[in-house]
Amino acid sequence: MTEQQNINYNRIAEAIKYIKANFKEQPNLDEVAQKVNLSPFHFQRIFSEWAGTSPKKFLQYTTVEYAKTLLKENQATLFETAYETGLSGTGRLHDLFINIEGMTPAEYKNGGKDLAINYSFAECQFGNILVASTEKGICYMAFADDEIIAFSTMHNHFPKANFRQMVDLIQQNALNIFTHDWTKLNHIKLHLKGTDFQLKVWQTLLKIPMGQLTTYGTVANKIENPNASRAVGTAIGSNPVAFLIPCHRVIQSTGVFGGYMWGNTRKTAIIGWEGTKTHPVFI
Repeated sequence: MTEQQNINYNRIAEAIKYIKANFKEQPNLDEVAQKVNLSPFHFQRIFSEWAGTSPKKFLQYTTVEYAKTLLKENQATLFETAYETGLSGTGRLHDLFINIEGMTPAEYKNGGKDLAINYSFAECQFGNILVASTEKGICYMAFADDEIIAFSTMHNHFPKANFRQMVDLIQQNALNIFTHDWTKLNHIKLHLKGTDFQLKVWQTLLKIPMGQLTTYGTVANKIENPNASRAVGTAIGSNPVAFLIPCHRVIQSTGVFGGYMWGNTRKTAIIGWEGTKTHPVFI
């Protein structure tokens, strides 16, 4: 690490510490930048490079994580939660949860109760697949060698949701990735729920181009947590959306492909299939 990189790292570490300590005041970009003696523009760029997300998004993650604790563990009301997290009202709390969690605060508090999920099974070149969606996007996708077990596993992710077996346009757009234009992957909407750490890992996976591979250690570095390779592996293993969130593109540093929730043979087949469409590059 160069001297300048070390300076930048210390500044971002200080900024993260400041945000976590003061998130209830909802500091804006200018305030945080001033604390680390950088211009807002320069701070935004450096923070995004080191933390893998913007200062605003990091503040939102921090706020939501605290709000989740209040709602679930303390059984706080929505008004109390909005007040305790420094938000101006329940409207902002609602918008923040929709943006970060993909569900309303009430839906989160109730474990997904009244959340409507459509699901269907389809065949692709890698076997049978279960795909599920809400009105906001794909919330779950898994290879389904046994449909009963696959549905049960999905149900455990959303224990109080209302499930309906039907194909919708969101699912069709997602499944088109296997037979049509795979370059439009970023056009597919995802509706995810997870911890701050899991979301950061999954966001990093989405940035791995098709036909390229990376390692657990590299992912850990990209989320600014170089000692968290094992935790990264756990987050990758919790990926709720097979293929679209490309956990299959992460391999061991030795070059061994390593494990895969839906089978090592399938992982090898997917990597090989992607390799025929691109020129594989190890990053």
